[in-house]
Parts: sequence; C-alpha cells; structure tokens
Amino acid sequence: MKNVHILNHPLIQQKLFYLRDERTINLHFRTMLNEIAGLMVYEVTRNLPLRERELKTPLEKTSGFVLSRPVTLVPILRAGLAMCDGILSLIPKARVGHVGLYRDKETLQPVEYYLKFPTDLAESEIIVIDPMLATGGSAVAAIDVVKKHGGKSISFVCLVAAPEGINTFHAQHPEIPIYTAALDRELNEKGYILPGLGDAGDRIYGTE
Repeated sequence: MKNVHILNHPLIQQKLFYLRDERTINLHFRTMLNEIAGLMVYEVTRNLPLRERELKTPLEKTSGFVLSRPVTLVPILRAGLAMCDGILSLIPKARVGHVGLYRDKETLQPVEYYLKFPTDLAESEIIVIDPMLATGGSAVAAIDVVKKHGGKSISFVCLVAAPEGINTFHAQHPEIPIYTAALDRELNEKGYILPGLGDAGDRIYGTE
C-alpha cells in the first residue's frame, strides 16, 4: 500500500508475537508496547530535518547536528498514552499533546472528549500515536483536529493496522505516512482487527 511503512525489524516482530498472545498479562503488555514504540521511532524519525551547530569538545571546536524543529507527540487517549514513554526515552525533549477520543460501540464513530496542544504545532514535527488502526475513524478525527490547530508535518504511528482503516485514513489524509508493525487481515463485524490483539486499551489498563 502506498505511504504505508511496515516495520519488520526482528525485535519488533518478536515483541508483537507476545502482545498478540492472550496469556500476556497487563504489566508485560504495557512494557512490551513501550519497547516496540521505542524501536519503531528510529524509522519514524529517519527523515527529520537537521541543522548544523558549532560546539567545543574537550580538545577543539567542531560542529554537529541537532533536530531543526521541535517534536510533538499526540497520543490518542487512552491507549496511545501507553506508547509515549518508549518514544520519550529517545526524544526526551518532545512535547506531548493529547486528543481524547472514544469509539461509540453502536455507531463505531469517534467521539471527542478532551483536547490539549502546544501553541506552536505549525512549527513542529508531529507524531500521532494509537496502538490500533481499525476502522480509521479515530485516526482521521485526530488528524483533522491536529490540522485544524495548525499541524502540517504529521506522521501516524500504530502497532497493528487493518486494510479498512488504512483505506479510510488515506481517503482523507493521503499525504500522511502510516508506520505500523503489522498489517492484519480484516475487521470483524464489531470493528475489531483480526487476528489483532484484542482491545489494546483494556489490555494495557486491565479494564473490560
């Protein structure tokens, strides 16, 4: 699929194996989810722009490179929060905005309940995060809100995606790259990804 990046690193795939396993307890699920997010961020940030800066080593003056623009993480609440720490461990200066959305179980449509962003989204490299790209409704709604508040340079990162979700997402936002650890088969009648890994939020936080 165009503009979809499936990250097949062996360590990502091994951790994903255990996330799919129904026997994996909440603690281990959270830990491995953060570890996968940390591994994925290497590829997600591969093309971030740099600028050159001078510095002085203990021996002489030289120059090196730093990120030229701030990075803002935008987890889709609540499950997206569980991927933040893994990314922040590698980009500790990143800011974190929040989009609170839940999927109505009857209509499968996203409902917004919370919103908080840094003031300069237009100047930032933005990474929108959610473990699952299922129907695509929540992801599209989150990107809509980010763009409305000035966001321009945006990537979307998820753990598992369904073809239906990718098609819905790129029908609305074709220019935004999707990074995922797996492209699964399909959605079931309730909008869950198959084979998937269940409800990520419930498995992260031990709820039902």
